[in-house]
Amino acid sequence: MSAPDDSFTGPGILLVLDGWGHAPAADDNALALARTPVLDDLVTRFPNTLADASGEAVGLTAGTVGNSEIGHMVIGAGRPVPYDSLLVQQAIAAGTLRAHPRLGSVLDGTAAAGSALHLIGLCSDGQIHSNVGHLADLLAAAAAHGVSRVYIHAITDGRDVADGTARTFLAQVGEMTGRAGTGRLATVVGRGYAMDKAGNLDLTEQAVALVADGRGASAGSVQQALSASERGDEWVPASVLTAAGDVAIADGDAVLWFNFRSDRIQQFADRLVEHLTATGRSTQMLSLAQYDTRAAIPPLVERADASGGLAGELSEAGVRSVRIAEAEKFEHVTYYINGRDATARSAEEHVRITGDDKPDYIARPQMNLDRVTTAVTEAAGRTDVELVVANLANIDVVGHTGNLAATVTACEATDAAVGRILDAARAGGRWVLAVGDHGNAEKMTKEAADGTTRPYGGHTTNPVPLVIVPRGAGTAQPMLPGTATLADVAPTVLHLLGRKPGSAMTGRTLL
Repeated sequence: MSAPDDSFTGPGILLVLDGWGHAPAADDNALALARTPVLDDLVTRFPNTLADASGEAVGLTAGTVGNSEIGHMVIGAGRPVPYDSLLVQQAIAAGTLRAHPRLGSVLDGTAAAGSALHLIGLCSDGQIHSNVGHLADLLAAAAAHGVSRVYIHAITDGRDVADGTARTFLAQVGEMTGRAGTGRLATVVGRGYAMDKAGNLDLTEQAVALVADGRGASAGSVQQALSASERGDEWVPASVLTAAGDVAIADGDAVLWFNFRSDRIQQFADRLVEHLTATGRSTQMLSLAQYDTRAAIPPLVERADASGGLAGELSEAGVRSVRIAEAEKFEHVTYYINGRDATARSAEEHVRITGDDKPDYIARPQMNLDRVTTAVTEAAGRTDVELVVANLANIDVVGHTGNLAATVTACEATDAAVGRILDAARAGGRWVLAVGDHGNAEKMTKEAADGTTRPYGGHTTNPVPLVIVPRGAGTAQPMLPGTATLADVAPTVLHLLGRKPGSAMTGRTLL
């Protein structure tokens, strides 16, 4: 590995291509099917490697797919950060979750009062926002403490897992209640309603009315509820399973949220708390992991410290950075890349790109990419900005639809955007480090339990490309290590800025 020359140090751009994974060309590989001359040229002409973005390399359980939240956290922290799902799994394995004194106190009080426990969460094994298997431990704890009325408010997935699998996961929930001897499915609603994070409160309110008040379409069975959706598992309309009886949250009941990731459940959680308070209902509320809600919801598992990373080093050195992303990924280049820290730093500028209309990712896979790209190129032209950090969301966000054709278009639009950004970088004398945060679009089908191949919009365990483009043309090209992880990004960015990695970073500079 040869040392870089001065063309690799100076101001730069950290460009995260969300969902940019690597896999061999195949009929379901949208990136390989797309015409992407710029991205193809990057991995041909410039120093590049493949970085691990899943499993233990980023603080997840072995074999678990990466995601945008953990990807950006590890990119920013410069080290693997034990993710909430791993911490929950460790607590279950050690028996400390079921024996948690906070959980025991709430369950004992609920049982003594003859009140109900309401369990709310995403029922799939996607491991991005939840793991339906965690529900078994919560049901067992409820049974051990004598809680006889336990209502499960299921959110169906179809995004982190293959569409059409909700029926299988809800059947698993039924089996769990049978083994625990307590619990029944009460309501069903798609994550499109319950896990919106773009401020579409009209969607969230439907989930709130369902869970809080039992207001939704009546369904005599799970299959009837699922069949009411014309857009798959993600958009199952708010449905009450009539066999469960009166499932509304009553004064004195307890609520436990079992998603472990905060960002897509917190809007629902906040609105539910506000609605219950406004209607005079007092509830004890817990969450499986820590949420970033306005309301104080005590967690059963505390999150890991992700501080001491890139943002702290830049702030201490007074390095000005500009953070740019569409609304869907804005928190990732600010809050998550800063170590889950919402503190506004004086040397940071935040540019949140929004559109004029509600997004339709299949009809408009380009999203607001032109606006994002323009903002990046403008920031790259400023002499007072040392680092531009941007997220191009299209490959991931459109990939989540499972629509191969739309995702191919998203890949091609992203390729053109990267071309514009590279031109601006050259004009401004900047290096560019381009990296994926997890895989997605390179694998868009998955074999279902029945052996059929179905469209798949979820993440993958594939590695992600990492490319470094120097400041000047004709620069001698160093070789990058054959292996890397996302934890190596922050040390490498600091190296490229002419600074040393932070003491908390265990990742290495790739140059």
